[in-house]
Amino acid sequence: MQNLKDRVTIYQVAQASGVSLATVSRVINKRGSVTEATRKKVEATIASLGYKPSGLAQALATNRTTNIGVVIPSANYVYIANMLSGITEVAREKNYCLTLFSTSHSREEAISMIEKVITTHVDGAIIFDDQLGPEDINKITSYNIPTVVVDNKISGDRVCDIHFSYDAAMKNFIMDYYAKGGDKPMTFLHAHNTGRLLSRCEKMFIKTHEELGRPYHVMNCSDSYTHTYNEFFESFKSGNSKDTFYICYRDSIAAAVENAAMDAGLNVPQDIEVLSLVGTKYAYIVRPTLTAMHIDMQEAGKRAMYMLTDLLNQELVEKTSRLEPRLVLGQSTIKR
Repeated sequence: MQNLKDRVTIYQVAQASGVSLATVSRVINKRGSVTEATRKKVEATIASLGYKPSGLAQALATNRTTNIGVVIPSANYVYIANMLSGITEVAREKNYCLTLFSTSHSREEAISMIEKVITTHVDGAIIFDDQLGPEDINKITSYNIPTVVVDNKISGDRVCDIHFSYDAAMKNFIMDYYAKGGDKPMTFLHAHNTGRLLSRCEKMFIKTHEELGRPYHVMNCSDSYTHTYNEFFESFKSGNSKDTFYICYRDSIAAAVENAAMDAGLNVPQDIEVLSLVGTKYAYIVRPTLTAMHIDMQEAGKRAMYMLTDLLNQELVEKTSRLEPRLVLGQSTIKR
């Protein structure tokens, strides 16, 4: 610890340069009138002392923090981590810092994070937490904070959105399945507190089956691989849940269902078929590979950050961006 260098202050720079604090501040922030000779002297002092300007002080001087608030559910989910990677890449390119606000499937907690975003005085915000409704998002935009909302349709002068069309893609898949001779009744696995995206898909699942006059089932399951595996293993061993097509909202749940089936002596996809709505790299890793709907979440993160920087610079033209899921057929469904 003895080798650590004490932080140099702006007062020391001013004293060593023989100028006022105001003059050093003008040089650092490139604001105001300073002679060329004085500027060079201050810059040479800064270099020799190793002074690093305070981000907070610069924010006060320029009224910009170069800080973006990002509200997301738990980054433990692969698709969330991928999106965050894309946001980070563009933030680095555009010289922005990120402050992460992580929630855990609770609207009350998500609202509290919105309060923290407001009090942090960020330049802008990216919000991907589908527990939040339009009235919650409007609260942050009422403070004139430019905001990009991911997978939540919001309109306003200082807000834009990116929309994922999972529900429409699922409808097309169901209709195509039955049109090509699929005969297994479908079960939608419902997990509590998983947000609006899953709720939209569930409503579309029900609506599509009712329009087609097809039988269907909605089944509660845990948002946990282990719990889901155990529940389905016992069900499959007892002879239940066979000859069914399961729609799961993400890869780990889909993997739990197909692993439980195989461990119980069933065949995938002959005895059961499985679709994952939110596909990630794990769809390719598990065996049998999963049929899944994929959106490049890293690209979604990049797009969100690019849209926000354009919004900050008042250069944004299209305020809504739509990303369509790509269906990738794996071994968990029968090719028809």
